[in-house]
Amino acid sequence: MTSQFSKKAEAWSARFSEPVSDLVKRYTASVFFDKRLALFDIQGSLAHAEMLAAQGIISQEDRAEIERGMAQIRGEIEAGSFEWLLDLEDVHLNIEKRLTELVGDAGKRLHTGRSRNDQVATDIRLYVRAAIDDVLALLNGLRSALTDLAERHFDTIMPGFTHLQVAQPITFGHHMLAYVEMFGRDAERMIDARRRVNRLPLGAAALAGTTFPIDRLRVAQNLGFEDVCHNSLDAVSDRDFAIEFTAASSLIMMHVSRMSEELVMWMSPRIGFIDIADRFCTGSSIMPQKKNPDVPELARGKTGRVYGHLASLLTLMKGQPLAYNKDNQEDKEPLFDTVDTVLDTLRIFTDMAGGITVKAENMRAAALQGYATATDLADYLVKKGLPFRDAHEAVAHAVRACDVAGVDLSEMSLETLQGFSPLIGDEVFAVLTLEGSVAARDHVGGTAPNQVKKAIERVRGQLKD
Repeated sequence: MTSQFSKKAEAWSARFSEPVSDLVKRYTASVFFDKRLALFDIQGSLAHAEMLAAQGIISQEDRAEIERGMAQIRGEIEAGSFEWLLDLEDVHLNIEKRLTELVGDAGKRLHTGRSRNDQVATDIRLYVRAAIDDVLALLNGLRSALTDLAERHFDTIMPGFTHLQVAQPITFGHHMLAYVEMFGRDAERMIDARRRVNRLPLGAAALAGTTFPIDRLRVAQNLGFEDVCHNSLDAVSDRDFAIEFTAASSLIMMHVSRMSEELVMWMSPRIGFIDIADRFCTGSSIMPQKKNPDVPELARGKTGRVYGHLASLLTLMKGQPLAYNKDNQEDKEPLFDTVDTVLDTLRIFTDMAGGITVKAENMRAAALQGYATATDLADYLVKKGLPFRDAHEAVAHAVRACDVAGVDLSEMSLETLQGFSPLIGDEVFAVLTLEGSVAARDHVGGTAPNQVKKAIERVRGQLKD
């Protein structure tokens, strides 16, 4: 009699009168991308076997044989010698076939009380949970690297922009800490998503549960899950957690892309605020002088890739009836690529942050353009008793006069300034300096250098927790 695991038969072959065509096999197979779930599949199977033995559903001898066989399979997979067969469709049947070859009937008993539906749902949750842990570690590393950069330039003055127009002086350290905050929120989202990932679907079987006396809470505890999925239909068909992970990843990549945009602009010779280490750049095949910021440019492009995966997963799920459908096989490639893209991007950006050279003189010169201390002059007049709208009007006239004369507010004479408001005294020039402007923003969240230092200390504390 032909084994159900022969190369020319599937696990359900007895139901059919003709074999699946080679074209259908290639079209429906997932083994060549879902094999990355192999170690998670083994992890889930071992927990399932331990529970089956504890409940007396299989013998302890069978459990020991399953563990022995899985140990050998793990070694083969890690060594790259495991033979993946297209005929067996996916990672689960490939491992089960090999297990049966190694331990015989004990391997056939492993699937008691479960289905591939709850098996794959468990594997993916284990995979996403591990991915989240990796993302969190890398987010912390990137935040630390950016905080180091901020600390080196806590008082380096640069222009702050709105509408890409010079607005007010800030410090480069303060600017870098803005991204530290963004990536901090990303970490919070991942932590929150992890709670919903960390629920065990195993035990839901195909869709309705199982007739065997299983102990789902035991399996959940063994696998480190915080809870079980409480509805068997939802357990096998839910992919919210994958969508949520991809949505949180999209926000990470959006923040990466915003930072990339600034790095690309700042590195342009027309701006010249920074330089990026050569190892993150490339040259031109025709223009020998070029140094192109390829890493931030490519990261900016890869952001759209992750956005696309989010749209794919949402579209995948939007029309599915309960419970499991073959459509769900299409969840893996966008999810896997999202994980790869985010992890690689965070790794390279953490390294790149240490290779950023700040051109402080160029930043300072740019901050002197565009009348960046105009708001400081308005605030000065308000403190002298002038209503803000009147102060705003007076300074606007002063700026217009500076424009005509081709000078900065700080370069105007006291007499000229007093022509716009008699409240102006000679102490105004301390207010109109770049240093005076940033130092005056001395409150929580402000750009004053001592506030930047305090913010750095706060972030350091967060990263230690």
